[in-house]
Amino acid sequence: MLVSAEEMLKKAKAGHYAVGQFNINNLEWTKAVLLTAQELNSPVILGVSEGAGKYMTGFKTVAAMVKAMDESLGITVPVALHLDHGTYEGCYKCIKAGFTSIMFDGSSYSIEENVEKTKELVKVAEAMGLSIEAEVGSIGGEEDGVIGAGECADPNECKMIADLGVTMLAAGIGNIHGKYPDNWAGLSFDTLAAIQEKTGEMPLVLHGGSGIPDEQIKKAIDLGVSKVNVNTECQLVFADATRKYIEAGKDLEGKGFDPRKLLAPGFEAIKEEVKVKMELFGSVGKA
Repeated sequence: MLVSAEEMLKKAKAGHYAVGQFNINNLEWTKAVLLTAQELNSPVILGVSEGAGKYMTGFKTVAAMVKAMDESLGITVPVALHLDHGTYEGCYKCIKAGFTSIMFDGSSYSIEENVEKTKELVKVAEAMGLSIEAEVGSIGGEEDGVIGAGECADPNECKMIADLGVTMLAAGIGNIHGKYPDNWAGLSFDTLAAIQEKTGEMPLVLHGGSGIPDEQIKKAIDLGVSKVNVNTECQLVFADATRKYIEAGKDLEGKGFDPRKLLAPGFEAIKEEVKVKMELFGSVGKA
């Protein structure tokens, strides 16, 4: 059931759990996440970066695929189709394509320009019945060619953006995209607590959820995080399962080279990873 993310995140905030955003990169990813959410009776957010959208031949293709799959699989749990780290122009493309949720990442702009552009997009999203995520502070690592140093967000700037009426707020608290290095200092819970104090009931978003220790994830949820983004871990388990299948020579047995068989181990690996994360986030049974 395709919906905006607003209601599911309000429930998550009130219930002290988090909804997982799992990025999708193709049909297998999408099907795996949807089926797992349905099996676990969990709300879910399908994240699409601009790079992944381009890879799948455009946001219209992605929206049509997700809508058709949602219907054909009989999905009844709440599902939001969400633009991840969107540009100003990308947000309008996704609105036109039929997404139910958008993210405008204005963190690379001055706070004044971030406020101005976010304010405009909030009005459009509200008029269209869409949820909207904004960002303050940089998420470390690389995402679609954009590299962030991982600076912690200014709680006062977070309040400025939250007061514009966004649905959810991503704030840098030392988190990064991709694999975490061995010398990673961990999440800044002092920053998160200060942001929570300034933003009140605003659902907060933790980007770079892959690789953060479970105890830190749980503490972040206790401190107001209502949405956790996962991408890298699904990519890693998919690659590992596919590699093992090929190294075992399964692709040379009968019609093991058929993509439906070749990609099946990776598909199952993603389902298992999504299940583990939904249990960790506490969203199981919350649809």
